[in-house]
Amino acid sequence: MPVSTPKRPRIAVLADSDTRWKWGALTADRIAPGPSMETAPREGAQVGPLLDGFLLRGRATPTPRQLAEVGVRADSLREVTAVEFLRAMAEESYDVLVLSLVGGGVQAMLHGLGRVWQDRTERPVVVTGYVGVVYEKLADGLLLRHGADLVLANSRQDADRFRAVYEGVGADASAVTEVALPFLGGAPYEGEHGPSAEQGRRPSTVVFAAQPSVPESRKDRTYLLNRLVQHARRHPEREVLLKLRSKPGEHTTHIEELPYQKLVQRLDPPDNFRLVYGNMGEVLDRTDLLVTVSSTAALESLHRRVPTVVLTDLGIRESLGNHHFVGSGCLASWDQLDAGHRPEPDEEWVSRQGVAADGSYDSAFDAARTRIAELLDRPGGLPPLTPYYTPVTAPGYLPGILARHHLGPDGTPLPGAPAADTEPGPVRQIVRRAARGAYRHGVQRVAPVIRRMGEL
Repeated sequence: MPVSTPKRPRIAVLADSDTRWKWGALTADRIAPGPSMETAPREGAQVGPLLDGFLLRGRATPTPRQLAEVGVRADSLREVTAVEFLRAMAEESYDVLVLSLVGGGVQAMLHGLGRVWQDRTERPVVVTGYVGVVYEKLADGLLLRHGADLVLANSRQDADRFRAVYEGVGADASAVTEVALPFLGGAPYEGEHGPSAEQGRRPSTVVFAAQPSVPESRKDRTYLLNRLVQHARRHPEREVLLKLRSKPGEHTTHIEELPYQKLVQRLDPPDNFRLVYGNMGEVLDRTDLLVTVSSTAALESLHRRVPTVVLTDLGIRESLGNHHFVGSGCLASWDQLDAGHRPEPDEEWVSRQGVAADGSYDSAFDAARTRIAELLDRPGGLPPLTPYYTPVTAPGYLPGILARHHLGPDGTPLPGAPAADTEPGPVRQIVRRAARGAYRHGVQRVAPVIRRMGEL
């Protein structure tokens, strides 16, 4: 008898930015029942999930360049409005649906999906979570995600906090499932290399991982840029890289009003300083010291055991997100780095953050896969989605969230909601690009001017 080929699970991912697409698509692969693409690539053998990607139309919809930089493949990928996506979910059949959106988007989709699936005996397992470190709006973001079958926590610490929030408001906490960040990986750091390797512990390549919105002010961003350029001048034997998330005019998960590319034009950096783009994992392949304010790149770096510094120059503050790294052993200032300080991460702290530098990363998603398999095998299918927020529990909050996605209080599309059965024509594409350009111009040029005038 011929050997039967197991059915490839079918997974849909809805994302609203480049980083959330990366998280959602990689998470989909890691939690899919059956073999993983990490051990068997898509080419040739038909293994791994069938992945359909949906990009939610909005200010941060990824550009083709951003999608290529993420480097995640999908069997299909298209841009949709919320109403178009709900229509697709009503017509198509999936095993798993990953909602990789901001909290309000997740909540709107949970209510909209509850409406389109109300007469179905079977539906996908709905999964959501966070792209990285959760350092603000913990309760707000969590309750907006409540109602999914799995709410993924990227570490043991987050899983404990998530359950405490849900149980504290009397909501079901059984959906909370501990995993890890899906984009960790790469070769472990093997020590310094390059021309400075023989000169002791000084790194030959220093990378500053920039963030779109941290810090926000021109003063603080200029300060960090000046310190990085000064470091390059002080150490001409090192390669000093400014790793950027996006190019001017592109948006990521967060709005960037003052791109470093524009700020650096006012400086005269040395030849050993340069701007780099691309996949963070590829940059880490050649990094000897990673420096950041609070980027999730620090966790990627710690996973590989690359020397990692979280800056204290601007203080340790919740608004910066570097307070999350208290106890990590990675906090330091540029003055300390220039004096030769190298951090030693606290192993217990690292373990609680889901970094899994001890080699346990391969099993980090086992619990999620097991839970999904159990739900897919549940007799009679899955129960209806039951978010914590309803018109009864949050009558002054929920309708506004749903309306932003053109949904009524019961999850049905509002009259005049944007939707299209076909791809936009040339005129519509031009108008859309012009509107996005105007929006980005307003964010990056007009808004800062207005803000400065208001400070006079």
